[in-house]
Amino acid sequence: MEKRQVVLQDKYLLEKGRAIMTGIQALVRLPMVQRRLDQSRGWNSAGFISGYRGSPLGALDQQLVLNRELLEEHHVRFNPGVNEDLAATSVWGTQQAEIHGQGRYDGVFGLWYGKGPGIDRSGDALRHANLAGTSSRGGVLALMGDDHTCESSTTCHQSEFAMMDAMVPVFNPAGVQEILDFGLYGWALSRYSGCWVGLKCIHDTVESTATVDVSADRCNIILPEDYQIPPDGLNIRWPDSPHEQERRLHEYKLDAVRAFVRANRLNRVLMDSQNARIGILSTGKALLDTRLALDELSLGPQEAEVLGVRLMQVAMTWPLEPEGILEFSQGLKLIVVIEEKRGVIEPQLKELLYHTADAPQVIGKQDEQGALLFPSAGALDPNHIALTLSDRILERCTPKASSETSALSQLRDRVGKLRERIESSGKIEESLSRLPYFCAGCPHNSSTVVPEGSHAYAGIGCHYMAQWMDRSTAGFTQMGAEGANWVGESFFSKREHVFQNIGDGTYFHSGLLAIRSAIAANVNVTFKILFNDAVAMTGGQPMDGPLTVPRITQQVRAEGAGEVVVVTDDPNRYQGENRFASGVTVYERKQLDQVQRRLREISGVTVLVYEQTCAAEKRRRRKRGRFPDPPRRIFINEEVCEGCGDCGVKSNCVAVLPLETELGRKRVVDQSACNKDFSCANGLCPSFVSVMGGKPRKAKPISMGTLSFDELPEPELPQFEKNYNIVITGVGGTGVITIGALLGMASHIEKKGCGILDMIGLAQKGGAVLSHLRIAMDQHEIHSPRI
Repeated sequence: MEKRQVVLQDKYLLEKGRAIMTGIQALVRLPMVQRRLDQSRGWNSAGFISGYRGSPLGALDQQLVLNRELLEEHHVRFNPGVNEDLAATSVWGTQQAEIHGQGRYDGVFGLWYGKGPGIDRSGDALRHANLAGTSSRGGVLALMGDDHTCESSTTCHQSEFAMMDAMVPVFNPAGVQEILDFGLYGWALSRYSGCWVGLKCIHDTVESTATVDVSADRCNIILPEDYQIPPDGLNIRWPDSPHEQERRLHEYKLDAVRAFVRANRLNRVLMDSQNARIGILSTGKALLDTRLALDELSLGPQEAEVLGVRLMQVAMTWPLEPEGILEFSQGLKLIVVIEEKRGVIEPQLKELLYHTADAPQVIGKQDEQGALLFPSAGALDPNHIALTLSDRILERCTPKASSETSALSQLRDRVGKLRERIESSGKIEESLSRLPYFCAGCPHNSSTVVPEGSHAYAGIGCHYMAQWMDRSTAGFTQMGAEGANWVGESFFSKREHVFQNIGDGTYFHSGLLAIRSAIAANVNVTFKILFNDAVAMTGGQPMDGPLTVPRITQQVRAEGAGEVVVVTDDPNRYQGENRFASGVTVYERKQLDQVQRRLREISGVTVLVYEQTCAAEKRRRRKRGRFPDPPRRIFINEEVCEGCGDCGVKSNCVAVLPLETELGRKRVVDQSACNKDFSCANGLCPSFVSVMGGKPRKAKPISMGTLSFDELPEPELPQFEKNYNIVITGVGGTGVITIGALLGMASHIEKKGCGILDMIGLAQKGGAVLSHLRIAMDQHEIHSPRI
């Protein structure tokens, strides 16, 4: 078997052929490709990337930092934003670079990214920037990180309507290949129309892996010939009035968008029939579910021809290009619109068809009788899609030839087997639900504890998980508003005081404004600023600017906070520190309870800065020799341990495990998980033993003796015509993702296609992990990575 020659940098530098990459890596590659394309046209362009992290784009900034040198070689600058709306404004600024004749490049293409809630808070910036427009050799892509099912968010969210409100066109890719393709089309469209262009990124697309065609000539971008650009153009200019910006956007720019989509035939018919009666419209992740449903029904192009089914992929969901849609609708009796969350395509389609003769019936969010069909809450179910489509096909298809009779019979058989499988799977009850938890040695194990009789509110970050622990913590707000809810509640509550947790990343993002609000309202609250020296929830990224504990004390004191204190696991590091605000006292974390009891009795706003480095980040830094590694290790003598469990209560640490012995349940410290927080030893327990300077013994490597790899028997490989499916399960940190990545790369080397979808959620916090892996002889056989 001829193997593909592969190097890891193929995903960024290969210019022809196929490479394997994730959707996140495709986004890192995208600006480099754009720079090379511009150079081939003789343009000296540059790129600028800014935004704020958040699932499903939580790893984007990490990958951008890892590849910073490569990006800079392509004249692409990455500048992470303090928050989303400031980052969007920075990207807007790149389009102004040439206006006054001071630009160093022919144009700057911008890439902005934000999670759904970040898009909400950036509405004003997006509206202003889109009205102002883009430069003719620049352009802007806005990445919309949507978490439809609230896997790692505080709300389920959908960003199309925020973009529509700002009149930003939206692409909805259905996989890694289309992230690359639509990204290039998006920048070209932005340059042509003067609009910012949204690119929807959800878990099933941007966090999936596939082998993709990276050939530079894959996207043959065509500028419309049937649309007349106004004499003064559509791009950014100065001077420019708000009224002219509005007129240009409403009367010209959106029509230019539709013309571009039409000229490049971006909305594609994937299956068709000369006698089509039923049409299916879908987009993005919903299209993946639809293709999976059709695969379950064994309904491919040949079956679609016989059964009268037409399937179209809508690339740009708003604004909907009318001519291609009306052409698709010709001759149909029924159109089924399949899209997740609230309908975007369906209302536009109905409006387009309203005045047409013999318009087909349209169903989507509701069925033919007005009952709920594809709900806007939650996620779509491919099985439900399959049954919905098969019911309509069987009901409306009257066989006129033996081929139709045979196809209908096969479809009935598939539907019967599908119903049996659904019925049997419904009888299986989930035996165990695994909740994410604080890491071993996590600072929040100690910092989120409040004195008896007190109440705390959570916020955005790892400390949010305190709400499902015995921490007297309940309630939260959106990011940056921590404590502002108490401003309203306090005037009508019998409670005199609350503690408000706020992470250092949130504080730097926008949380200082909430503290200012509480001070202005003169309410009784203690803000606990949890300084962990990393944005731990999304992967341990550094802060997006300079922030230290002394600087925080100076800032909150300048805002008008009353007493300000610091609690830390190592007070010695601040001996001789003279940069604290006046009157700040530093305490050891064992004194946390007494400090909090005193602060809750003080009127007004007080601030407690709890400083302790993130445990997961400690482990990473120690492995790289960048953080002190104490020579001490804690063990529990099981012969002395009485199994009271006080060590687990004191530490709240998942590295303290139950140990079943002949004398009953005792406790043991999991040395492989322990991050040397040592809070488990805070109780007065004689079973605890400290070992100084010792290290756990590593297992001796297994010797192969005289056996060589050539002598190992070859495995019996499975034979498959289309897809071979593998599901890998486990918990965070057990190698589930690595196994999928290795098998995916192996299939790529063997010139096969692969699709990987990792269901991670809060894997970093011990949550469940599930990896879907599909292998096929050809990438085009994989319609969806989800199994």
